[in-house]
Amino acid sequence: MSLRSRITAPDDGGAAREDGHLVAVYRAKLLEEIDLAEMSGLATAERRVRLERVLGHIISREGPVLSSSERSQLIRRVVDEALGLGVLEPLLADASITEIMVNGPDSIFVERAGRVEQLPLRFASTEQLMQTIERIVSTVNRRVDESNPMVDARLPTGERVNVIIPPLALSGPTLTIRRFPRAYTLPELIGLGSLDEQMLMLLAAFVRARFNVIVSGGTGSGKTTLLNALSGLIPSHERIITIEDSAELQLQQEHVIRLESRPPNVEGKGRITIRDLVRNSLRMRPDRIIVGEVRGGETLDMLQAMSTGHDGSLATVHANSAEDALMRLQTLGSMSEVMIPFEALKDQINSAVDVVVQLARYADGSRKVVEVALVVSHGREQFRIATVSRFAPQPLGADRVVRGHFEHLPLPRGVAEKLYGAGEPLPPAFGVAEAIDVLNTRQAIG
Repeated sequence: MSLRSRITAPDDGGAAREDGHLVAVYRAKLLEEIDLAEMSGLATAERRVRLERVLGHIISREGPVLSSSERSQLIRRVVDEALGLGVLEPLLADASITEIMVNGPDSIFVERAGRVEQLPLRFASTEQLMQTIERIVSTVNRRVDESNPMVDARLPTGERVNVIIPPLALSGPTLTIRRFPRAYTLPELIGLGSLDEQMLMLLAAFVRARFNVIVSGGTGSGKTTLLNALSGLIPSHERIITIEDSAELQLQQEHVIRLESRPPNVEGKGRITIRDLVRNSLRMRPDRIIVGEVRGGETLDMLQAMSTGHDGSLATVHANSAEDALMRLQTLGSMSEVMIPFEALKDQINSAVDVVVQLARYADGSRKVVEVALVVSHGREQFRIATVSRFAPQPLGADRVVRGHFEHLPLPRGVAEKLYGAGEPLPPAFGVAEAIDVLNTRQAIG
């Protein structure tokens, strides 16, 4: 069996171990012949070129006899092991891959264009996978072992990394690397079919008129991508504070302060939560606050900020519908240590939240704005929303591609008047309802 087939064979465990042994042998030979002090003074690209040249001399001198392609592949594998992340290096270099999922040494999946596929790659052993994981977490001054079996961190290059190892992970060390796509503009999202021109005009009017917007959706539905695009509509002279667990937003305005939470150190101290940052941001004279995702007690602080002078703020929340988003905000707000009655949280949410933008990810990998809903309830009454835009999908065809069209409905008069007062024109596709249309208004039990 050739070196190439040994590397890529998905079911040949013995060949993978043999290949891993060959890589380990030549990695050791390489380390014997290089000057580590000299290497540390070189740039990354120069370091790779030097290692490839030295390894090529070693293989020419000592064997094995390989074809040109096999020789190049062996050199790449050994240098990847010496410098980087081994079998993961080519995956990280592939811009089409948005997520890498390693489920133990023998199972590697990736996501491309919204679709998950398994690759014919594997680590030679659990030990090799653990070495790779340790190399990754060490770049952010973290450690992973039995006493600290879970790590969630952001790499210096921007990727989000999650690690969980045995005994918690029964199938072996599990590594998930999420690469955040480049920032998309709203016109680009129209080109991708995520929304249409009329919906863009409406969302732009909401942001410029300082409506408080919640972007809701499931995992991987594109919440951060849309939040980033919407933030581009904020006037450049405003002071914007972004608050995230892992810095993903890429705002282009000049006056942006980026805050990122911090996990505890190895002694369990020094943790800075999203809630700490939200509270601190209120003392920083923000015009707008953007919270990457609300997950707990910081929701109450965010709601209070939205309803007390920080109009035009944005945040995301995990939820499967617009109604669910409001109820989830209520649940998360109750997780604060402030003893506020559960019913009183309805007043906070009805006062603070103006718009819920619901996203969904479809079976073909596409991500779409499936609903734009206005919160029309008041005080402590049950949550009520009025749908003003929605995606109507067609039945799936043989090609399994999701098709459909966006529908636009009249805006409540109060909302239309608020847009008019802010100098924002009403998009042509939206009329004005004399009263809230009962058919397009839904009530959620809060």
